[in-house]
Amino acid sequence: MRLFLAITVTMIAFAANSVLTRMAIGGGFIDPSGFALVRVISGALVLGMIISLRGGGLPLLRRRRIPGAVSLAVYLVGFSLAYLTLDAGLGALILFGVVQVSMFLHGALHGTGPTSRQLTGGVVAFLGLLCALWPGPGGVADPIGAALMVFAGLGWAAYSIIGRAAQDPLAATSANFLLSIPILLILLVGTGLTFSATGIALGILCGGLTSGLGYALWYSVLPRIQGATAAIVQLSVPVIAILAGAVLLNEEIGPVVLFATLMVVGGIGWSVTGSGPRNTRKEQR
Repeated sequence: MRLFLAITVTMIAFAANSVLTRMAIGGGFIDPSGFALVRVISGALVLGMIISLRGGGLPLLRRRRIPGAVSLAVYLVGFSLAYLTLDAGLGALILFGVVQVSMFLHGALHGTGPTSRQLTGGVVAFLGLLCALWPGPGGVADPIGAALMVFAGLGWAAYSIIGRAAQDPLAATSANFLLSIPILLILLVGTGLTFSATGIALGILCGGLTSGLGYALWYSVLPRIQGATAAIVQLSVPVIAILAGAVLLNEEIGPVVLFATLMVVGGIGWSVTGSGPRNTRKEQR
């Protein structure tokens, strides 16, 4: 029950990231580069304060620290810049589709391939996402924006896989946020930054609460679930974001989205209630 609650809270936090990002960038309160910087800096500050209050050091020089920071920066840059040209639904579809496929492939290559039940549930959930997020008539994906979102999906998948080995999720997340700041500054140099008080406030909320603490919680959840399950449950995030957008941003929601939500929730439920994944490699004797 505690694991289910932790996963639910984490997925809501991830969905809140999308809503806050749409609100800030779509509303013209801040540019994508500025939002990414405010998001990661505020996340690092909040997590650093928690580490200080809790006691203990900040493990910056660890073997997996640089890959974690780089993958986080890749996700943040790709996610922020892609929404300059992509519509929100198609962007979320690309992002979480890439994450799911990447984590399934990683699991299969490392002997934890998905069971037939997990695979079936994943297909149903993914079809639900297609129904909910596929662009309407005339909707054409900008190739550069699509490539950036694929870039972001690969970064998030790598970050999730690396996070499974974290012994101290809170300290690891704090260190990753801190180390990703100079990486972001290098990647975003020359892009031009535009800030407003509202944009900065939304970035701080997204970075300190729904990103920083949300990722720390995700790190604590990852070691207790299979890679295939981690990929599948993240498919719920775009649907949660759509529902939240309808309530908070007055975005229109119709019967197709409601039907898609049932498919996603049903697919996830079918997948996570089955037995563990099969071992795809024979044991060496």
